[in-house]
Amino acid sequence: MSTVIAFIIIFGALVFFHELGHLIFAKRAGILCREFAIGMGPKVFSFTKNDTLYTIRLLPIGGYVRMAGEDPEMVEIKPGYRIGLILNSNNEVEKIILNNKDKHPNARIVEVEYADIEHELVIKGYVEGEEEDRLETFPVNRRAVLVEDGAETLIAPYDRQFASKTLWQRTMAIFAGPMMNFVLAFVVFVIIAILQGMPSNEPELGQLTEDGAAIHAGLKEGDVVHSVEGAEISSWQDVVEIIRQNPENELDFQIERNGEELSIPVTPKVQEVEDGENIGVIGVYSPMEKNPLKAVVYGAEETYLWTKEIFIILGKLLSGQFTIDALSGPVGIYVSVDTVAQSGIFYLMKWAGVLSINLGIMNLLPIPALDGGRLMFFAIEGIRGKPIDRQKEGMVHFIGFALLMLLMLVVTWNDIQRFFL
Repeated sequence: MSTVIAFIIIFGALVFFHELGHLIFAKRAGILCREFAIGMGPKVFSFTKNDTLYTIRLLPIGGYVRMAGEDPEMVEIKPGYRIGLILNSNNEVEKIILNNKDKHPNARIVEVEYADIEHELVIKGYVEGEEEDRLETFPVNRRAVLVEDGAETLIAPYDRQFASKTLWQRTMAIFAGPMMNFVLAFVVFVIIAILQGMPSNEPELGQLTEDGAAIHAGLKEGDVVHSVEGAEISSWQDVVEIIRQNPENELDFQIERNGEELSIPVTPKVQEVEDGENIGVIGVYSPMEKNPLKAVVYGAEETYLWTKEIFIILGKLLSGQFTIDALSGPVGIYVSVDTVAQSGIFYLMKWAGVLSINLGIMNLLPIPALDGGRLMFFAIEGIRGKPIDRQKEGMVHFIGFALLMLLMLVVTWNDIQRFFL
């Protein structure tokens, strides 16, 4: 049960902050954001605030921010349509009733001659029940709503739609999602450094493992190492190098503990590494230090190092050194969370930071339907000086989305076979 909760929290946080980036920069640009969703499928929970519907949905496979103008924006009100209009005190249309007009007895029924609720914000038509057959013009309020089957939808004047914004504003609204994943990872690493501490290079013993040679020999956390086998020690790295080079060889540790000089013999155990080489280990972690200023530097360094490492792995995948079997989907991530969670909360937090960087990088790849695909089209628009036809771009993203869903199914099936069958 704890693994399920950890998975939901980590996955929810990654998606939440990614979509929050889109939401913040879209709203800063004046774009109407119709929905902010975590998950896909049926709604589990929802509320509306500042024109945006916030939802949590059943399937934990992503999220989205639905911006005005990204989909076919509104129901087209064509000439000949019979609609109901409810006016405010300024004689502006505040509600446009599309059906079930009998439920709105105060609405004026109009046969539409002309309507534009995006640019001109006007409806022209003939009012039923009036003696004189006269064409009337009704200005539409910028915050008018369409009412269909009892549900109200706020109209989006063109200047509140995604396409009306500058190339820079649209680019930032899309780029902000992956950017927030890197920011989240940085913050997580900083929090770890503040709470747990950062690895230090001081010649001092950190936490000891219960089954290690160090604890059995009598060493304790906090012991300061002055020399090993007569070799003077000035850093933690010096300690590590001597231990690695002497598997199963007894080493004399000259240490200081509470102001007292002690000599303790320790015999490193043998451990085989990837290339078949044997090294010595005594079961001691590096010392940790807590410094808020250094924690910020540590957070930046960890974010950079993991970003570089993920790009290296991605390069190996593209060059064929890794196969598709090396990829993991939600099932694989769940199993990883279960494994990492057993090592403690700080390991779980670090894993979440790495996953956040991974999500940010994956979304920046120039693949249709992902943020990177959108940014690629913006780059082309910047070069050619005009946007690509929206229908053509939409078709490319649709094909890309279909291929991504196929890849997700393949990866998920591989995960199920690998871990459960």
